Amino acid sequence: MNSGNKIKKGDLVKVVAGKDNGKEGKVLRVMSKENKVLVEDVNVAKRHIRKMEGLEGGILNISKPINLSNVMLICPNCKKPSRVGFEGHDKTKVRVCKKCKEVIKG
Repeated sequence: MNSGNKIKKGDLVKVVAGKDNGKEGKVLRVMSKENKVLVEDVNVAKRHIRKMEGLEGGILNISKPINLSNVMLICPNCKKPSRVGFEGHDKTKVRVCKKCKEVIKG
């Protein structure tokens, strides 16, 4: 099931389920076909990298994608996690916060 662009790149989201429950972060990437989002500093895994030419080896922390259903958009107007709806304004479809009924820019 597609989210219909309810969450976009650059949005501030809160994780509502899983091991990182309660964490907030900015969306780095949306993978709509897989129904996943990449949120900075959420669902972090360690990756061991071997030393190669020009690259230093070591252990890197990499953010992994999480399911779209496990995040909630934080409304920029009321600063609360809320569901997102759609309304038609001037022949365009815009996102609307379900709590404060304000249009979400972006």
